[in-house]
Amino acid sequence: LPKGIDFSSNDYLGLAQNRIAASWMAEALELGIGHGSGGSRLLGGNRAEHVALEECAAKIYGTGAALFFSSGYNANLALFSTLPQRGDLVLYDALIHASAHDGMRLGRAETRPFAHNDLSDLEAQMRGYSGPGRIWVAAESLYSMDGDRAPLTEMMALCDQYQAMLVIDEAHAVGVFGDRGIGLSGTFGAQENVTVLRTCGKALGVEGALITCAPVLRDFLINRARPFIFSTAPSPMTAFLVRKAIEHVASTPELQQRITAHIAHAEARFGQFCPTSAKGSQIFPVIIGEDTPAMAIAARLQAKGFDVRGIRPPTVPAGTARLRVSLTLNVTLAQIDALADALMAACDEFSPGSLAA
Repeated sequence: LPKGIDFSSNDYLGLAQNRIAASWMAEALELGIGHGSGGSRLLGGNRAEHVALEECAAKIYGTGAALFFSSGYNANLALFSTLPQRGDLVLYDALIHASAHDGMRLGRAETRPFAHNDLSDLEAQMRGYSGPGRIWVAAESLYSMDGDRAPLTEMMALCDQYQAMLVIDEAHAVGVFGDRGIGLSGTFGAQENVTVLRTCGKALGVEGALITCAPVLRDFLINRARPFIFSTAPSPMTAFLVRKAIEHVASTPELQQRITAHIAHAEARFGQFCPTSAKGSQIFPVIIGEDTPAMAIAARLQAKGFDVRGIRPPTVPAGTARLRVSLTLNVTLAQIDALADALMAACDEFSPGSLAA
């Protein structure tokens, strides 16, 4: 349950409980759109709302095709267990999401990590690969626990050089960044060797996830991805709401302008507590180090009325327990100021001098 003013959710644009979202639901009910699909997409569950959403997403995100899944976890599971083939090599950022790891475990390709955001390590492994298949490079555009960004331009250049595929997880960037909220991948998403995952339950405020990719990869997923084939199709009403959210974000630049202002204000008030690599992000990791003081500071902030959560291993590496402060449009600038004051007081009380710069 929420523990105070929202500084923990991923509802970055404040759409999850917004009245405009309620109006979309009322519209769906007026149109007679049902909640249940009645079956898998390949067995009676394919609805006009799914098709309309995927066509809308492909157009706005500037890609060849899109495929809707019930969750980001399910989408990553499908992607990594299906697209890379036996003989291929998946090189993944060491901090990539757990769902990608689970997908790779179910897949046929060899997998290896590269050091987080380390282009030298990535290129060395690409250069040293002599297998029979293709290289896949997997990264998140914005990392959910560190607030830092992948060097996507350089990664794209390496993938072009080595004729590799690039998989970008835009879960925490879609809606917040990029023209019309498309994320940080920009025009890369239009390239045939790029596959992008965009979740719909964070900044878009609904649920589900979209894989945007070349049409041939979409067809392959439809016919081979077990999480797609053997799952009941997502709710048609949810598909309708996701489409409305994508269109709303794309046509309402004020949302991005407001969250950008929140980020700048928070950086001015307590940015000194956060790593410089998180600059410009709506995710503020306040690294404490040890588990006990991190959780004690989180509890003190919650007692003061701020919903800030402590994050500890194994979610983050040992010795990097932290507060994950998430900025959303559910809060005001005055509430950010109040959190800054409470954060400084709590850190002085429980962990003086221990914050990482």
